[in-house]
Amino acid sequence: MSTEQELKNNPSRKEFQNLLDQDFKDRKLKENEIIKATVTEITKNFIVVDCKAKMEGMIPIEEFKNDDELSKIKIGSLIDVYLERIESFKGEIIISRDKARKMKAWKKLEKVFETQEEMTGYITGKVKGGFITTVDGLPCFMPSSQIDIKPLKRIDHLLNTPVKVIATRIDKNRGNVCVSRRAVLEKSKNAEISEAIKNIKEGDIVEDAIVKATTDWGIFLDIKGIDALLHVSDLSHGRVKKPADLVSIGQKLKVKITKIDNDTNRVSASVKALTEDPYEKIDKKYKVGEIYEGIVTKIMDYGCFVKIEDGIEGLIHNSELDWTNRNIKPSKVLSVSQNVKFKIVNIDKDTKRISLSYKATLKNPWEKISNQIEKEAKIMINNITDKAIFGELVDSKLSGMLHYKEISYQENIDDLKKFKKGEILNVKILEIKDDKIRFSKRALEKDPLDWFKDNKKKVGDIVTTRIHEVLKTGVKVAVDQDKKLVVNIKKIDLAKDAADARPEVFSKGNVLDAKITELDLTNRRVKLSVKAAQIDEEKSLIAKFGEGATKSGATLKGIFEKAIGKKGKKEK
Repeated sequence: MSTEQELKNNPSRKEFQNLLDQDFKDRKLKENEIIKATVTEITKNFIVVDCKAKMEGMIPIEEFKNDDELSKIKIGSLIDVYLERIESFKGEIIISRDKARKMKAWKKLEKVFETQEEMTGYITGKVKGGFITTVDGLPCFMPSSQIDIKPLKRIDHLLNTPVKVIATRIDKNRGNVCVSRRAVLEKSKNAEISEAIKNIKEGDIVEDAIVKATTDWGIFLDIKGIDALLHVSDLSHGRVKKPADLVSIGQKLKVKITKIDNDTNRVSASVKALTEDPYEKIDKKYKVGEIYEGIVTKIMDYGCFVKIEDGIEGLIHNSELDWTNRNIKPSKVLSVSQNVKFKIVNIDKDTKRISLSYKATLKNPWEKISNQIEKEAKIMINNITDKAIFGELVDSKLSGMLHYKEISYQENIDDLKKFKKGEILNVKILEIKDDKIRFSKRALEKDPLDWFKDNKKKVGDIVTTRIHEVLKTGVKVAVDQDKKLVVNIKKIDLAKDAADARPEVFSKGNVLDAKITELDLTNRRVKLSVKAAQIDEEKSLIAKFGEGATKSGATLKGIFEKAIGKKGKKEK
């Protein structure tokens, strides 16, 4: 007979069951919470506890082996357990000691994370990037960088021993906790430093500051057990290349405490604060425009630093190294440790910057050629580009440009192909402006345009030309017999009638009469027009023969062709 049937058939049992169920309701047991349980039995594999439920709970003995708790548990001991299920499908209560311990640990962690309290943990093993640290039975992660203030080669002495840690990050959803031993050590050290800092103040002079370490940007000092920084800029009023060149580890220095940051416990010190700033009286010792002597201390891409005296340096910029090359490489002119003369260009006391000039102590070649404009000179070609020749004056290091249009009056870019590097050319200096020289080769020759002046030609005159070259846009005609004076005639100016103004009807050697419509010898502008000459010729014929010429049977075209000849006919 089943239990249900027994209860139905036995009223007293049924009443007992009701009373029991009511009693369990009054006990207010809630799932997913930590409850108190009493140990009733300890077996080889289980700890049996009374949770005031219908049945006793059983906890695997393994859940008590992570610490010394098992040795402390006795019959009657009260322990915290986590209630998962009041009653399973089998009628059993489901409880866990591990989960109770972890839940309590999480609650504690969340609290101490907010307050940054110290906790005791055990480093139990090494993993990638750090260590497993158990805190109240909860496994946490400690990054390698957080185990100590300084990197440790070995951690054997820390394994499975109690260490103080602080929680640095908590993610309950993922079950991740990060802890730091370093934070505890730094906190302790900072407390010690804070106490030690009370014994010093800004402005104090320390006679025995010990050099602990050097870097390219400064020196670390030990001042009465306090770490202090001596920045490279505070070593000297002058430029310091490397602090290690001036001090050694263990050396004692006399310094002045310049700053104390109580929030970060950082202390700054200075050596140069103990000496007078040489820039304060610099304007009395050195004058702009005067020449002095110094030593090159450093060479950079943009110039050279020169030591004028202890604590005072100036800069010779690239542009002040050479008269002929404004962007010359400094190492090609000066070298470190070299004694050099210079002229002071500018002194800025506020920024402690002094501008120097090396080239100002040398002869200025520009002064020599300043009166050589329009005079003949010799250049040696040192470079040829797609549009110009660059050459250096033979009697100086000054360079200039010869544009292809200044090679000949033909202004032909192909002329550049006739020359090569190292060749000597006779040129005329056309212009010197902003340290730039412009040369001309054609200026040494007679200008073909002088033909107009020599032959007393002016605007409106008719000149007889011969076609030199036929182009798609018009023709090139030679005005003089030597064919040195070549002028372009545009397509629109080839004939009065558009049908006759086609370049393809003309041939090289054809003779054309053209009118001078523009003549500017100064700016070398000439314009010729066959069309304008034809119009003038037509007007002349009409004026000479009048209307009777056409009435007598002769057409205007016939009269015009008879007068100037058919276009396109090559002169024999």
